[in-house]
Amino acid sequence: MPHRSARVRAPAITLSRPSPTRRHAWIATFFTAAVVAFALSPQSASAAQPPVNLGTANAFALLAGSAITNTGPSVINGDLGLSPGTAFGGFPPGTLNGTAHITDAVASIAQNDLTTAYNDAAGRGPSTAVPADLGGLTVTAGVYESASSLGLTGVITLDAQNDPNAVFIFKAGSTLTTASASVVRMINGAQACNVFWKVGSSATLGTTSTMVGTVMALTSASLNNGVTVQGRILARNGAVTLINDTISRVPCAPGTVGGEGGPPIPAPGSSTGTTAGTGTAILQTTPRSVGRSIGRFGTSRCIDRSFKVSVTGTKIRKVVFSVGGKQITTRTKSPYSATVQIYDGGTRTVKARVTFTDGTKARTLSLRFKSCAEATAQAPRRPVGFTG
Repeated sequence: MPHRSARVRAPAITLSRPSPTRRHAWIATFFTAAVVAFALSPQSASAAQPPVNLGTANAFALLAGSAITNTGPSVINGDLGLSPGTAFGGFPPGTLNGTAHITDAVASIAQNDLTTAYNDAAGRGPSTAVPADLGGLTVTAGVYESASSLGLTGVITLDAQNDPNAVFIFKAGSTLTTASASVVRMINGAQACNVFWKVGSSATLGTTSTMVGTVMALTSASLNNGVTVQGRILARNGAVTLINDTISRVPCAPGTVGGEGGPPIPAPGSSTGTTAGTGTAILQTTPRSVGRSIGRFGTSRCIDRSFKVSVTGTKIRKVVFSVGGKQITTRTKSPYSATVQIYDGGTRTVKARVTFTDGTKARTLSLRFKSCAEATAQAPRRPVGFTG
């Protein structure tokens, strides 16, 4: 069942004071202030997204519906399950650091729990629309969705904003496909246990790519050679195919929501006790190739042309852009964008300070880049004192 956060609304109150005395005016003013304070208190903010409750499927690093096949020395750190299918092979040469449940009651129950978890993720919202290729994006906690397929070329960065309970949910209407050497990167306290990928059909992970989080595919999952997964590969109806891959079930740190030894994952409809809102924010570049280059190579390669940065998301009130600590523009309505000029060599940081219309805490998204010494996108500047 999808998690539904309760909102507390202050009642609409009209104060009528035809000829108030000073005492009556004081009482009315106090009462009005109390109503306003109640309306703006943390109780009025919707709770942040809780992690998807996997039930007994939580113990599995790999779970498939019809078959599991492996080629080469793949390593599975966590339990392995198959139900209702019986086709299982490739271990050895694969290594399983966990328990194999092949067409038994444990695997069957885990598949039922996976169906519940999949439907839970499918119903989460509100969702922020994302492009079909996630490469070059930096996103904060929230729900992100593509009505069709999702792909990843290069790097996507998940920024937890120093909140270890930050939850990221990605929903693909059909397939999920990652390119070779693509990376899901976590920063500022993000945890793999709080990242979920709901895939409407099948998932394909490219050669030597790095995936983070729990992949829940309606049909099948295929991992090409040398894939690393910090999380889980869970396929409801189809097969999981491996080629010299590593899948490691990574539990949450103790003391965090959903972590082993920490507070339990809340049931659908309950609250985590947090008061953060549900606003989301994505930082991206135009052209997208700039973001992909920065995500993949960092500051080891320079950017030789001016580019645009923009913020999209939900419940955004204002975005303040700065470069190198100097504010360049403020946007209070869509599109929330700014142009970053390239003048000379050097490493700089673009920051977007985002505030929201609900109880979501303000967030700062950043992008660090190196500009080339000679920028092709800018006309050369005249030397000081030049008068010609």
